[in-house]
Amino acid sequence: MTAATQDIILQVTGLGKRFGGVDAVANVDLDVYRHETLAIIGPNGAGKTTFYNLLSGRMHPSSGRIVYEGRDITGMPPHEISRLGISRSFQINNIFEEMTVRENVEVAVTALRGEGRRWHNVASRNRDVQADADALLERLSLSELADQRAGVISYGDKRLVEIAVVLATRPKLVLLDEPTAGMTPDETQRVMQLVKSLGQSGDYTFLITEHDMNVVFGLADRILVMHRGQKLVLGTPEEVRAHPEVRRAYLGTADEEMAP
Repeated sequence: MTAATQDIILQVTGLGKRFGGVDAVANVDLDVYRHETLAIIGPNGAGKTTFYNLLSGRMHPSSGRIVYEGRDITGMPPHEISRLGISRSFQINNIFEEMTVRENVEVAVTALRGEGRRWHNVASRNRDVQADADALLERLSLSELADQRAGVISYGDKRLVEIAVVLATRPKLVLLDEPTAGMTPDETQRVMQLVKSLGQSGDYTFLITEHDMNVVFGLADRILVMHRGQKLVLGTPEEVRAHPEVRRAYLGTADEEMAP
C-alpha cells in the first residue's frame, strides 16, 4: 500500500478509558487505512479488548474521539455503529447453536434489512434473503454445512459461521477478536487463508487481535503493539519484529519467539 493509495477509514485520536484510577486504554492515536489488515497485539491486560469495546460502542470512552469515514461515532450505541459498517466477532462463539448454519446467516441478513424481529418468517418466504445467505456460505466454503444445526458442527466451523454472520451485515470494517483461538493447526490455516482472501478482495478492512504470532505475521500489513493500555509501537511486521521495546515488553528476547 503506497502513500498515494492510503485512504483513512477509521481515525482514533486521544482515545482513553479509565476504570476508577486505572487507565485500561490511555491516549491512543491510530489511523486505519481502507482495505488493510491491521493486527493488534500485546500481553494480557494490554487493553486490546477494551479498545475493541470502545470502537464497537460496547463501552463509552473517557476521553478522545473515534471518526469512521469522516463521521464522529464516539459514544454511539453498537447497533448504530454496526449499521454504519463496523462489525465485530468475539473470542467466544456468538452464534445460535439450535439453528442451522443457514438460519444463523439469515438472522444477520434480515437484521440488516431491519426485519430482525420477524426474521424467521421473512427468511422462510424471502428468496433474496436465502440467496444472500447461500452466496455468503459458498464464499466461505460452508455450503455443505448449510442445513446442519450449528451446535453439532466442529469448533473451527463454528468460528467460520460466526465470521459469516459478521460479514452478512455487509461491513466495511471488520473487528476479529482472537479468530483462531482454540483451533487446531489445520483450522487455523483455513481461517488464515479465508481472511487473506477476503482482504485481497478489496471488500473489507480488518482489525485482528491475536496471540498466535504465526497468524499475526502471516496476515498483517501493519501491527499495533499495546502495552499497559498505551500504543507502544505501530509499524510493518518487519519493523515490529525488530523493535527492541517490543522484544522486551511482549515478544521476548529469543529470536524464535518472533519468527513469522
